[in-house]
Amino acid sequence: MTASNIETRSFIAGEFAQTSGGSFTLKNPSNGETVCEVPIAGKADVDRAVAAAAAAQPAWAALPAAQRAACLNKWADLIDKNVEKIVHVDAISVGKPVGPQTNEIGITANRIRYEASLAQSLVGESSTLTPGQLGLVLREPYGVVAGICPWNVPTIMFAGKAAPAVAAGNAIIIKSSEKSPLSSLILAGLTVEAGFPPGIIQVLSGLGETGAALAEHPEIRKISFTGSTRTGRRVAEAAAKSNLKAVSLELGGKSPTILFEDADLEQAVPACTFSLLWNSGQICMANTRLYVHEKISDKFLEMFKQHCGNFKQGDPLDPQTFLGPQADEIQGNIVRSYLEAGKKEGKIAMGGEAVAGKGHFIQPTIYTDVSEDAKINKEEIFGPVAVVHRFTDEAEVIRRANDSEYGLYASVWTQDIDRAVRVARKLEAGTVGVNATSPSTANELVFGGYKQSGWAREGGVNSLHLWTQQKSVVIKYKGAI
Repeated sequence: MTASNIETRSFIAGEFAQTSGGSFTLKNPSNGETVCEVPIAGKADVDRAVAAAAAAQPAWAALPAAQRAACLNKWADLIDKNVEKIVHVDAISVGKPVGPQTNEIGITANRIRYEASLAQSLVGESSTLTPGQLGLVLREPYGVVAGICPWNVPTIMFAGKAAPAVAAGNAIIIKSSEKSPLSSLILAGLTVEAGFPPGIIQVLSGLGETGAALAEHPEIRKISFTGSTRTGRRVAEAAAKSNLKAVSLELGGKSPTILFEDADLEQAVPACTFSLLWNSGQICMANTRLYVHEKISDKFLEMFKQHCGNFKQGDPLDPQTFLGPQADEIQGNIVRSYLEAGKKEGKIAMGGEAVAGKGHFIQPTIYTDVSEDAKINKEEIFGPVAVVHRFTDEAEVIRRANDSEYGLYASVWTQDIDRAVRVARKLEAGTVGVNATSPSTANELVFGGYKQSGWAREGGVNSLHLWTQQKSVVIKYKGAI
């Protein structure tokens, strides 16, 4: 693909359209070269998308659920057929290696199929507990909804918001990240062939102002945001100040992993390495704080360093590459600043530097001898940087693991089932892996965070419920049954 045949326009009312908000430059983080100019959707374009969604949504909601599911399943099939095109644009725009990204596209398509499978099970409730009265609880779509997606896993997040929303009968407007806008536009274009009516799934490209216009819009009744805690606060504030729209937030993380003395290191080390280095560490649930029992800490550290050195770093278009660059210059500079802080706050066991040359590549980095209050231990770095601690006591390590304002994901490794359950219950996180770590989860499980890692949950067997409102209906009747 070349810049001349990459679609950059927003997708509004079933077609790619010119927008009114200027443009921004998208650069390849591997080499600094310009990829393309991306038009920005301004407030007028947001209004246009909302109007198209409002016009299309009632008829879409009135369709049999099976018809909505059929469109979703066809969309998933089309995504599978366009894998090469999708992974290419994410490689050149945000530095995602095509090998791992191919697997992410499979996850994306299967998430859509899963949500489609739930469409025909979106039923309400009934009650005859009150004499002379039949009570019903109906589930109805919000109408026009919005989703703001992050740049790190753009297709997975697109599917996770759009698929359950439209399966439940809503029309959704997706705002893509300015760091990774191109793959979302490919997914949007495929909705036409999949049979979605114009206005049911739309995509707007833009900067923060575009997202703010969605959060503030008085005709949007729910918004789902995935991204930083700082921006999540702004979305919640804008929603509250406008029309008190429903809000769900999946925010940052600083995930702890606890390895007890009986942990199976042959399983744990590769899992912990993958969690840290997948997507160059740009994952909110990456296990970046590792607490290792002192009896196995030396062995773990040596194995961890060896495995971190086994992954190829380089050109994201090379199928053998696992570690690409940081997403852009801004993210590269953020990680570099943490590396400088780490030199003062701990001992470098591995890495600790940016890779010389073009692009925003960071060495896999491991710190030891770091205090709990250190910046690199408290703050989300969003890069391939981990801190390894030692511990001896179970109660102590649980306290240290929970000593964070984040609570998205946590892990515990042990062969003692009693301890596994006991510790999992005490860890303050929305998801806990036992003898597993992030990104291990499943479509049928809800996902979200404790504390400043978010509000509400998404996914799970009731994922469509999260995109509906409940209405109670009271029916009085005469006589006894």
